[in-house]
Amino acid sequence: MSTFILHIIDYFFIVFHTVLILFNVLGWIVPRWRFANLITLSLTAFSWFILGIWYGFGYCPFTDWHWKIRQLLGYTDDSNSYIHFLILKITGINFSESFVDVSTVIVFFTAFFISVYFAVRKKMLNRKLKNE
Repeated sequence: MSTFILHIIDYFFIVFHTVLILFNVLGWIVPRWRFANLITLSLTAFSWFILGIWYGFGYCPFTDWHWKIRQLLGYTDDSNSYIHFLILKITGINFSESFVDVSTVIVFFTAFFISVYFAVRKKMLNRKLKNE
């Protein structure tokens, strides 16, 4: 595969993964997006905690694929966390990985519980409307 194509794939992963992360964190805000947000958060949880049993806690196939592309390009990223990598890449700020990991888990579970709250609330409102 040519270096040009690998660079395109590298940039694609940076944009795609960043958008997915932002959608996971903020997608519950837009009512039309809430169901899709709950799905992507659930898939993320499945990847982190179920696939993570075999591949390591926090495993993400997108991160795995992106790291392989970056290795082919000759990059040696020092980050073990994709969020840490993005923060460093986008802002240049080098927070400790443990701080980023803890913050990531807190933000993830906050977004997940908000998303679940809205899903349950919608279900309850729909039941209430059907019973009236």
